[in-house]
Order: sequence, then structure tokens, then C-alpha cells
Amino acid sequence: MSEDRPRSVSMRDVAELAGVSGQTVSRVANDLGNVTARTRRRVELAMKELGYRPNFAARALRNGEFRSIAVVVFGLDTLGNVRTVSAIADEAARRSYAVELISVQHSPDESGTADFSWAMRRLGQDAVDGIILILETSKSATAALQLPPAVPAVIVDAGAAFDHPSVDTDQEQGARLAVDHLLSLGHETVWHIAGPAESNAAAARTRAWRTHLEEAGRAVPEPVFGDWTPASGYAAGRTLAAIPGVSAVFAANDQMALGALRAFHEQGLPVPGKISVVGFDDMLESAEFWPPLTTVRQHFETAGATAVALLVDQIERRDTPSGRRVIDTQLVVRASTASPRASHCPMTANL
Repeated sequence: MSEDRPRSVSMRDVAELAGVSGQTVSRVANDLGNVTARTRRRVELAMKELGYRPNFAARALRNGEFRSIAVVVFGLDTLGNVRTVSAIADEAARRSYAVELISVQHSPDESGTADFSWAMRRLGQDAVDGIILILETSKSATAALQLPPAVPAVIVDAGAAFDHPSVDTDQEQGARLAVDHLLSLGHETVWHIAGPAESNAAAARTRAWRTHLEEAGRAVPEPVFGDWTPASGYAAGRTLAAIPGVSAVFAANDQMALGALRAFHEQGLPVPGKISVVGFDDMLESAEFWPPLTTVRQHFETAGATAVALLVDQIERRDTPSGRRVIDTQLVVRASTASPRASHCPMTANL
């Protein structure tokens, strides 16, 4: 014998208990006007007593607004992407928007196109008002990545112009701040632990590092590449420790800088006594490294909040802001950098 399923509370039930019309209950449920404070309170008490829950999905279908944002991100295995997503979620919640997160992994050809197409089909089945696409990986930034037409969208970390409004951290500025700081301390040149070649951010930092050294008339060493992880920074640090004359290193992120600090310590090269190190990101732990890490601070919270603001402007105001918003970086000087000692060997043909 089947059990009787409880009947859901309807708007008519609330109207009968409150002694008002169904239209009045609808106005209260949809937070509309033309209802006195006394009547609204009576309806709200009836809703609470009966356990009535407004059907927000039905309301969204009627109004065409779902109060939901899709965030599509190419991987959640980097600090930058994680902190950007967190900032977007915080700002969306502040504006009473829900966030649907879709993490896209790269297809076998590493273009990301197949997985991105799957994400777009997924969004076609879901109810969202707009899309924020975090496109930090340059191999995914191809013409094949087409966003759904007529859907508000904002691009984050693309490092290039798009038809949609975009938000980027000023990677070039950050790299120049790092190089300037080390050169101003008296180092002859700056070696670089670069991020992966497929990263927009890593490519921009490497490009700015190289250009700024050339403009300063300094030797440009070959960069040593890592993959953002402390382990790759450790390997790069061991490579650099074996090269005579290395006195200043700019790591493309704090995690690789952490690995390099360990390598230099193991090789008897104290930081900053023998080698100065600058990172990038200013992760929360950077001030607790030993020594505390000089680094370039990215303002992830500002970037995330700006992306949400640009998207909500399109959704609510039917406004389409254009152009690229660039967020400044900031050099945070701590104890991992100092002037080179006279005992340092001059730069040689190792460059």
C-alpha cells in the first residue's frame, strides 16, 4: 500500500488563511507594491505558518531573470583562478546572484575547444542570466571559442581584446615592478623562473621581464620554465644555483619562488645574502615564508568584483560596457631582497 504524499502548500492556501485574495499573496511573494504594511505582515505570517515557499523558478521563467551567473573556468589548479572564482562568488552573493561553476578541462589536442563546446551546450540547458569566462590559458583563446549569442558575458584574464568587455590584471606592470626593484638594489641583471608557456599571464610576465632588461641595457639570461608548482620552482632553483653569478631571481609566482628558496638554502646560497628573490601574486602565506617573500600583489578581489559589476550592468541595465578594464599591481617589499654583496662573481658568458 502506497503512502499518501503530503500536498504542497499553494498560494490559495495562504490567501484563505490570511483572508486576502490570491493576487495579494502573489504581490507579497513577488515583493511588489500596492500592499499595505499590515496586510503584507498578515500574508507573511500565513506563509510562515503554512511553510509556503514561493516558486522562484516559475517567477524567473515569467520574468526572464534567474538571478544566476555562470562562471566558466579553464582549470581550478592555479592560485589565480581559485582566488578569482572566490572573489566573483563573494561579489555575486553580495548582489543576490547565485553562481554556477563549470570547470573545463583541456581536450586531447590541448586546444580546449571540445570541452568548451560541452560547457556552452550545458549552459544552453541551464537558466543563467550571464557568463563570466576565465580564460587564463592562451591555448584556449581561439576563434573557435564562441560564446552564446545575446547572452551577457565578461572575459577575465584573456590578455587580449574581445568583443565582450574584459578584465585583466596588469601583468606587464607587475613584472616591471619586480625587475625595477632588483635592478635598483644594484643587481646587474635578473634571472627569471617563468610559468608554463600556455599561460597568458606567464607569457605576459616573461615578455615584460625581457623587454625591461633590454630597455635598461642589461644582459637577458635564458628563462628557466616551471609549471606554477613549488616542485618546479625547486627544480628551477637547483638549475640557477649551479650557474655562477646569479644574484637576483624573479619567479613568475609565489609557489615557484617557495621551491626556489628551498633549493638555494640547500645549496648554501642564503636569501637575500647571496641571492635575492621576488615572487608574484602575494599569496596569503608569502609573508610567512623564510625569509618573508618580496612579491607583486595581484588584487584578485578587485578583478572579481569588477567582472561581476560589468556583467550585472548588462543584465539589469541592459547596458553593454565595452573595452578592457586593467587592474593595477603592487610591489610588496619584504626580507627576500637586498643589495648584492661584493663577493658576487661578475656576470659571465653563462648568459
